[in-house]
Amino acid sequence: MTSLPSVHGLLLDLNGVFYVANRPLDGAVEMIQALKTTSMNYRFVTNNTTESTQSLSQSLKSIGLPIEPHEIISAAYAAVLYLQQLGSPKIYPLLSDDAKQDFADFPYSDTNADVVVLGDMGDAWNYRTLNRAFRLIMQGAELVALHKGKYWQWEAGLSLDIGAFVTGLEYATDRSAVIVGKPSPSFFKLALNDLKLSSDQVAMVGDDIEADVGGAQAMGMPGILVKTGKYRPQLTARSEVIPDVALDSISDLMDLLG
Repeated sequence: MTSLPSVHGLLLDLNGVFYVANRPLDGAVEMIQALKTTSMNYRFVTNNTTESTQSLSQSLKSIGLPIEPHEIISAAYAAVLYLQQLGSPKIYPLLSDDAKQDFADFPYSDTNADVVVLGDMGDAWNYRTLNRAFRLIMQGAELVALHKGKYWQWEAGLSLDIGAFVTGLEYATDRSAVIVGKPSPSFFKLALNDLKLSSDQVAMVGDDIEADVGGAQAMGMPGILVKTGKYRPQLTARSEVIPDVALDSISDLMDLLG
């Protein structure tokens, strides 16, 4: 496939596609500026779980990426919508202090929580925290994971992601987590509803062959793989997912869309 003429909307991953660590990737700023001048509908979709949407927007602007909060659909936002469907559950948040801002409307409890919300705590992970989550789940609390990613790209290379903790708690409790971020179908449905477009009109662009490309294709969307960020040719070769298009970088996207 050399073009995507039927695409009227884009879902665009952030980390690894537009930036790595605190550095914009080549063509990222120009791509955002181009999107703002076209009639293309788009949203930036991210499994970032360390920052609130407001803080993430500010961080992106500080490195030269002019992305507004309303243009971002995060796994945390998807989790909030899911929790709202449950009423006002007491939560035990395994989240960074900044990410907790998105969950401020829910009461917290570390002894009698209805839901364990698992995101990213950076270097704050420890046995005591995980064991408390384990005990709450064994008491009947639901485990809601913002995503189940295996690894992510940082300036030092690939880094372990929260999927290891999610899988560990699932194994220990014999309970399955509710996954609200990519590649969850509910996450992609949320993004498509926000764009007001059908799946065949929207393409997903990301550096994760499974969560981005595979998740989108399972929903009937074209999946575009960008060979930056966490992309590794040997990992892609082992995957059963075949991208509709592979690009060297985000700067090649406008040529693809014509």
